[in-house]
Amino acid sequence: MEGTAAQSQSVWQHIPQGPPDAILGVSEAFKKDQSSQKINLGVGAYRTEEGKPLVLNVVKKAEQKIVNDPSENKEYLGITGNPVFNELSAKLAFGENSSVIREKRNATVQALSGTGSLRVGAEFLAQHYPVHTVLLPNPTWANHNKIFPLAGIKDVRKYRYFKPSTKGLDYEGMIEDMQSAPEGSVVVLHACAHNPTGVDPTLEQWRGILKTVQQKHLLPFFDSAYQGFASGDLERDAAAIRLFADAGLELLLAQSYAKNMGLYGERVGAMTVVTKSADVTSRVESQLKQVIRPMFSNPPRHGAAIVVEVLSDPRLYAEWREELKGMAGRIKSMRAQLLQALKDVGAPGTWDHVVNQIGMFSFLGVTKEQVRVMTEKHHVYLTQDGRISMAGLSASKCRYLAEAINDAVRNA
Repeated sequence: MEGTAAQSQSVWQHIPQGPPDAILGVSEAFKKDQSSQKINLGVGAYRTEEGKPLVLNVVKKAEQKIVNDPSENKEYLGITGNPVFNELSAKLAFGENSSVIREKRNATVQALSGTGSLRVGAEFLAQHYPVHTVLLPNPTWANHNKIFPLAGIKDVRKYRYFKPSTKGLDYEGMIEDMQSAPEGSVVVLHACAHNPTGVDPTLEQWRGILKTVQQKHLLPFFDSAYQGFASGDLERDAAAIRLFADAGLELLLAQSYAKNMGLYGERVGAMTVVTKSADVTSRVESQLKQVIRPMFSNPPRHGAAIVVEVLSDPRLYAEWREELKGMAGRIKSMRAQLLQALKDVGAPGTWDHVVNQIGMFSFLGVTKEQVRVMTEKHHVYLTQDGRISMAGLSASKCRYLAEAINDAVRNA
């Protein structure tokens, strides 16, 4: 009887319930809410004024071209993915005339959007970089905190980034923490539109960060998830990456096309390691293959093919730049309208940070209790740290959101 009872239990009986994802859990709660007034400001995906997902016109055109191409097939790509995609991705980030490209100092491989690119880079570092210390901004995108330890880099430290008192960048704290870090540490930098705060360094501050990185021989690892989507300008959003690359630094770069081409579900990204010479680049690429092969073997075809069509066709590329400006412009408009609505309802405190921040997200600077009131009483869904997705807001909801914020700040 005892043996039968034991056999009736799952071998996984001991496994505890895992916590809900901090971001995806918000969307699940939103779906269950029956209120007609509910607003989902948690998801990091662009929405139209009507709250609908957007498929870019250039993506539709590129897909149609691919579908109509009789030479297209569904064969495996190589381990490093679509070589044209890799070449175009590197040029997009570093610039057409970059010495990195010209001197063949970039080992660029296709990976599974931003998360997959970061994981490939992290595992490469764990295997081949001698300093197993990673510096992350505080706060940062939640996945950063998990990717590096799971890849084998256990010493993960925080550097000051957001200053609650000013709702802006803690530049002095950031520099101080980098200067006190172990020499050679990996430092993760958001290329633009910092997630979750929407606070970016100025170009002059980036120069100061570069100087500190050089002094401490830190290894920069850029996470670029919003090029062109943050400001509407591809070159402006790549300025920090190019500043460091043009200074001759070796670095890593994770790119994603989820936001700037709306290819969220296609999982399209690129991982680049910049080295000092073409000879080293060749060996680095060979080791990136060793990371990828047992991880996901090779990346998917379709999303990369879309990116190639858009980046290689001058007409589609020009149209894409206009669509980027349109998306970035709508988000900027939401920021301005929300600020005005907060003033109109008399929300206590100053809210200029709403328009001073950039990109998809805004860090409101509210407490967890205030977030709870906004969600439970007003059906406004956002992450516990007070981050809202400006792309999920519409003009018709600005006043309602402002009233919810006002109530929460005053009464929670």
